[in-house]
Amino acid sequence: MSKTNRTGTRGKTAAGTDLNGSLDREAGKLRAVVVHPEQRRDGRPARKAMARLEEAVGLALAIDLEVVHNAVVRLTQARPATLIGKGAIEALGQLITEQEVGLCVIDGALTPIQQRNLERAWSCKVIDRTGLILEIFGERARTKEGQLQVELAALTYQRSRLVRSWTHLERQRGGFGFLGGPGERQLEIDRRLTSERIARIERELEKVKRTRALHRKARQRVPFPVVALVGYTNAGKSTLFNRLTRAGVVARDMLFATLDPTMRKLVLPGGREVILSDTVGFISELPTGLVAAFRATLEEVFEAGLILHVRDVAHPDSEAQRHDVQRVLEEMGLEERLETDVIEVLNKVDLLDAESRGLVAAQAARRADSVAVSAVTGEGLDDLLTLIERRLARDQEVHEISVLHSDGAALAWLYEHGSVVSRDDETDCARLRVALNAEDWRRFQRQHGSRLRIHA
Repeated sequence: MSKTNRTGTRGKTAAGTDLNGSLDREAGKLRAVVVHPEQRRDGRPARKAMARLEEAVGLALAIDLEVVHNAVVRLTQARPATLIGKGAIEALGQLITEQEVGLCVIDGALTPIQQRNLERAWSCKVIDRTGLILEIFGERARTKEGQLQVELAALTYQRSRLVRSWTHLERQRGGFGFLGGPGERQLEIDRRLTSERIARIERELEKVKRTRALHRKARQRVPFPVVALVGYTNAGKSTLFNRLTRAGVVARDMLFATLDPTMRKLVLPGGREVILSDTVGFISELPTGLVAAFRATLEEVFEAGLILHVRDVAHPDSEAQRHDVQRVLEEMGLEERLETDVIEVLNKVDLLDAESRGLVAAQAARRADSVAVSAVTGEGLDDLLTLIERRLARDQEVHEISVLHSDGAALAWLYEHGSVVSRDDETDCARLRVALNAEDWRRFQRQHGSRLRIHA
């Protein structure tokens, strides 16, 4: 077990859903130990163990746990029964007893058997990375849709952990006699009730999905292109969203500060309006089931005309975080669009030293789909807006039109739905070169074509 550092952050657990009995919500304050089991993973960017441990501590602090100890445990081989070795279990067990720890967070995936065996060895509650993320999601989700998605993910996770580890799961629950049969075991009842609740939530989410589809169709009739923000949690998406749209979305230096999607209008430099969508942050080793549960929330990414991948270039694991986000997007079926519809936003350049800023600026300059910015100071945001406008105009054709100055409705329509490349004001009319996609050009001709001059 490696040398550790300690944090003295004090706090108390917030009220929320108790997932699989993971946290004692009546205690008012819960002392916790965070452990990162380090295993080498082939074929993926190597993550710094201490950076991963720091991230895990950040996740624990996000729900106000009092982290009294954190450590990296290096594994030569994962133990099927306990994941970590006997020596590490004994050392941690002694510390857990001395520090009166009520919760141990294992920053990795635990099987139900491993979780049960560690709880027996340490006489405290043990949760893994997935359980901790679910706790955070359970506290932060505010919309009905978000709460349903969290509950679905939690129940799916919990169902796999309905093993015979608690005494109440072993007792018999008899029938009323007239129904016949010996009755079901409590474990079987728990599994059946969990499965039934999962089925009900999935039906409710299908209704939500249909409602969101109707909203998208309404927007398509306008239509405004959707630009979706994605990125690793705490990369600065909400700060960027607020800076661009002057919205009041919660933006804090905290993992998963944003869970529910938010959409606002954004006016580009040429006057074209788009819808900017802020989405939940991604994180490494995000369980596939959790991605599926949040699929309805992330549908805005599917429908977006452009995706902004916001990266924290000041983070020591920035490149590994980039890989994690891309992997999840690929799992969502967006692999082809990663090459054509993504702008990489290199955020937090204000936190870099002069040499690193120069390297990031050079990296952004070499690529047509990358821009260096600071959402806090506003540096580079004009370049970002210009790049968004240029990328959205790829499927547009430039038309040269003369519109009477008195025809304010036609002029306003062109500025709202197209990108005005140039404008020359003459005595009685304005001569414009406007980029419009094929559908908008047809709509404009139907609505205003009889009152304007179109130049070949």
